[in-house]
Amino acid sequence: MNASSPEATGAGPTGPDSADPGRIVLLTTSHRVAPGLLSWPAWQALRAADAVLCADGAHPQLPYLREAGIAVTQASPTAEELVGACAGGRSVVVVATGEGEPALTDGLARLAGTGRVRMPDLELLPASYDLPGARLLDLVQVMDRIRAECPWSSRQTHEGLAKYGIEEAYELVEAIEAGDRAELREELGDVLLQVVFHSSIAEEDPDEPFSIDDVAAGIVAKLIHRHPHVFGDEKAETPEDVKEHWLRTKAEEKRRTSVTEGVPLGQPGLALAAKLASRTRIAGLDVPLPRGEGVGYELLALAVRAEADGIDPEAALRAAARAYRDAIRAAEGPGPNESR
Repeated sequence: MNASSPEATGAGPTGPDSADPGRIVLLTTSHRVAPGLLSWPAWQALRAADAVLCADGAHPQLPYLREAGIAVTQASPTAEELVGACAGGRSVVVVATGEGEPALTDGLARLAGTGRVRMPDLELLPASYDLPGARLLDLVQVMDRIRAECPWSSRQTHEGLAKYGIEEAYELVEAIEAGDRAELREELGDVLLQVVFHSSIAEEDPDEPFSIDDVAAGIVAKLIHRHPHVFGDEKAETPEDVKEHWLRTKAEEKRRTSVTEGVPLGQPGLALAAKLASRTRIAGLDVPLPRGEGVGYELLALAVRAEADGIDPEAALRAAARAYRDAIRAAEGPGPNESR
């Protein structure tokens, strides 16, 4: 007999009906939810159990269970021992470790497969669930460890990572335009990594540190403030109404003296021209295009015209460039490894 087996805790077949095989409850919890925040069915199962077992003496739930008056025994029973502990109609709750209990559940399945043992009822009871976005906590935790232990990542700076942010943004746009769902999911992850990576670096700043929580809090506050039709009393019936709310609240926040403020001059030329045209049009300004010779002024006029027609000139040019690429490949003919 295992010294830490259920029988050692007095969980033997002593019930009034020795023919009743009893009940096993496998209780699973999420490490992404604060320990002790369990569902009501989980607390009911724990309080009604004849024995509560856990193989991990350092399981984060144990202090809270014991504080609530639940007696938990550290034990790693075999499938046979657990079935024996349930005999006589007893109920045994197994608090699963972070990895689950694969050895135990496999053993129970094998035992049931023999057909020679009357098995207890087996219930898988999730005691806590991940909320939407919970896996972001894993990303932050993994990034913090990489930042601390990886020789390359630990030396990176905001300035050194800047080029990767640009590259990942372009790769995301390419995945969107290609319509590749798997690629889109991967590229969104790469963009998200940039946010978490920069936030990890920012947290170490000796003068003005901020964390990923500060970043998230900032954008949450901004979104709520700029959507008074969702979180306030204002009304918006059309996308144009929403855009008006957004621009008005943004102007109040930034208190800019020119519509050109905040337009990054480092973006691609066609996008820059379209953005300036958009700001001018929305502000109701009548600004004639500058006159000049050369392709630059011609492109500027085309970009402004496209924006007025609701066309993204940068995306339109990329689409035309892809068609041009395909035409070039067709003109080149099949490669050396392709049949003619």
